[in-house]
Amino acid sequence: MDTAPRTLRASPAPLIRASLAPRTGPPLWRDDALVRIRPGIYTVRTMWDALEPWDRYRVRVHAFALARPDAVFSHESAASLLGLPTFGHPRAIHIFDARRSRSVTYGDVTAHTSMDPRSTLEFAGIRFTPVEDVVTDLARVLPPAFALAVGDAAVARFGLRREVLLDRLDAQRNAFGVRRAKWTLQRVTASGESPGESISRAVIEWCGFPEPELQREHEVEGRVYRSDFCWPDRKIIGEMDGWVKYDDAGPAEATEVLRAEKRREDALRRRGWHVARWDYAGALSVGPLRAALVAAGLRPVRSPETAALTSVGRNPRSM
Repeated sequence: MDTAPRTLRASPAPLIRASLAPRTGPPLWRDDALVRIRPGIYTVRTMWDALEPWDRYRVRVHAFALARPDAVFSHESAASLLGLPTFGHPRAIHIFDARRSRSVTYGDVTAHTSMDPRSTLEFAGIRFTPVEDVVTDLARVLPPAFALAVGDAAVARFGLRREVLLDRLDAQRNAFGVRRAKWTLQRVTASGESPGESISRAVIEWCGFPEPELQREHEVEGRVYRSDFCWPDRKIIGEMDGWVKYDDAGPAEATEVLRAEKRREDALRRRGWHVARWDYAGALSVGPLRAALVAAGLRPVRSPETAALTSVGRNPRSM
């Protein structure tokens, strides 16, 4: 059964159609306060300039939906609408077109087709491929660590089951990227609470470290703490500082969050735990994550997967 989302992510900047602009005054393309997103569709330049790359991409997706109401979005475009992770600013708008005999790229648009029949979903007038197809499609083409982040988010947000995703992949006749996709889909879990944690989990495996427990609870000094990664037999905890962990709080609130983190870590250390910390950039560049775990006393139990590690942080599908 296809999972139907209850909402889609809106455009983070307003879209202005030239066809609806007042007849008087200069044309929109001559207005320096606007930036063209697609022919005949503009947004406010100051808002566009302030957006993160993945949010700019979502503006482009919504602009295409205005220009082509019949479009069925897939891959990164559908992921952006569904609130699943996108990395950087994807180069192409991705749509699905069952009428085509083969996939084709024109301009900044890639139209995909499939040998297998596919259903489509619609919300608020925007059409897209089912979440299950979005996850399996991206698992074929994204760098595996990024695909794992997409899969984890979909499992957590939409209640997908790993078995359903694997069955979906096995039912497709397209052999491209199947081995890569199976690596991802066999590992998806709802316990991955952020893209950084999902990427870190892939890096931990490829570095040859033993498999960690995820989101383990620790009762220390009358409080219950939860760790991102844990190796209880070695008394080691791994913590990934998220992308925007403190962004929603003001300065005073963020300071208190940091103090709470410090108290939590001190309490764990008093109980004999060794705590390794790294951030999102440290996971992408591999070295800081690996160094933090080694400094905490964790040792690899397998040879590193060098080829897989070199793929972390490299996404040719984004600008």
